[in-house]
Amino acid sequence: MSESPPAEAAAPWKVPAFTEDVFAPRRSRYAVCLFVINEGVRVRSQLCKMAALHSGCDIIIGDGGSKDGSLDAAFLKECGVRALLTKTGPGKLSAQMRMALSWCLKEGYEGVVVVDGNDKDDTAAIPLFTAKLDEGFDHVQGSRYIPGGMAVNTPPFRHWGVALLHAPLISLAAGWRYTDTTNGFRAYSRRLLLNPRVQPFRDVFTGYELHYYLAIRAGRLGLPVCEVPVTRAYPAEGGIPTKITGWRGNVMILQTLGRACLGRFNPAPPPL
Repeated sequence: MSESPPAEAAAPWKVPAFTEDVFAPRRSRYAVCLFVINEGVRVRSQLCKMAALHSGCDIIIGDGGSKDGSLDAAFLKECGVRALLTKTGPGKLSAQMRMALSWCLKEGYEGVVVVDGNDKDDTAAIPLFTAKLDEGFDHVQGSRYIPGGMAVNTPPFRHWGVALLHAPLISLAAGWRYTDTTNGFRAYSRRLLLNPRVQPFRDVFTGYELHYYLAIRAGRLGLPVCEVPVTRAYPAEGGIPTKITGWRGNVMILQTLGRACLGRFNPAPPPL
């Protein structure tokens, strides 16, 4: 599926092919997008919790092509999910993000909260994000490392990687101090996503680039940025719910981080 962007957008969008299953009309100013692929019982647990919260946001699933049966339509409807978007084109997380964010903009949402669908994040914090969007912030970062936030069972290598490397580098590149830059619990305003100096709907974003780029670009452009406290809990036992594994995966993350901090994903300046 491919449609023209809204009139406010500055350039044609590059969005991967996807299918959409829409179960309900838009009811809210804001959407919350869960990004998943084969999350099994974790995403089902998270959706049940979100259904009980009644956050006031429409729930959108941005699926990378799950094959585990966790996203059957009957269950999603029962949990109040508005739409299931399933990527059929190439790319990983950033491609899923381009798919879901572009769909939300075309549907008229004023902002989008994004969160992983692996049940690590306490989605009771969603109203904190929408309140900041209401106040006029364009990029809202969830952080377990500010007062009110909680880091539960965070693997030591992840904690120190964020504290000593990831957050300092992104903060330096953005010109704004972030504390939890690997946390995918965030919110973006419509203004940010349609800003011609941002242009997130480019096919250079396929892996984990878009999360890093938007945090840096918003700060560098002087747009209103803030953090809100969140809880991220890793399981006390068993494997870590993550798609980044092994040395190869971590080297890829470091390469992507370096390119984002050096401005390699910035759009070309407009012609004079």
